[in-house]
Amino acid sequence: MRKHAFLALTLAGVSMLTMSAFAQNDNNAQQSPPAGEHRGGHHMDPAKRTEMLTKHLQLTSDQQAKVLDIFKSEQSQMEGLHSDSSLSQDDRRSKMMEIRKTTNDQVRALLDPDQQKKWDTMQSQHEHREGGPGAGPSGEAR
Repeated sequence: MRKHAFLALTLAGVSMLTMSAFAQNDNNAQQSPPAGEHRGGHHMDPAKRTEMLTKHLQLTSDQQAKVLDIFKSEQSQMEGLHSDSSLSQDDRRSKMMEIRKTTNDQVRALLDPDQQKKWDTMQSQHEHREGGPGAGPSGEAR
């Protein structure tokens, strides 16, 4: 049971890597998050993630709709992966990282050059804070 709980927490953390960069750059980061949400974007639904990305990158309404679809797809894939008990923990983690990379690539492709620069900066800041791609919550590589 602990293994499943740890896996669920890991899945939630990995699926929201990008959003922690947004939340930590937020001017109101010192305020407590609303009930049911965690600072860093963990456990945020696709609509909230899209809203946060819109705030940071000034997405157009067309971009917002496409990003929302991308985040919904990612959420669905992550949930399916989470319920797949045939995978080892390492395989599951690897697939989560692939899904996350695909999502990031799809979002980046929708952005104009200025938005891409901001996106890239946010991604690199997040990787630096978290200890690099694939790092655990404490910044230690697994």
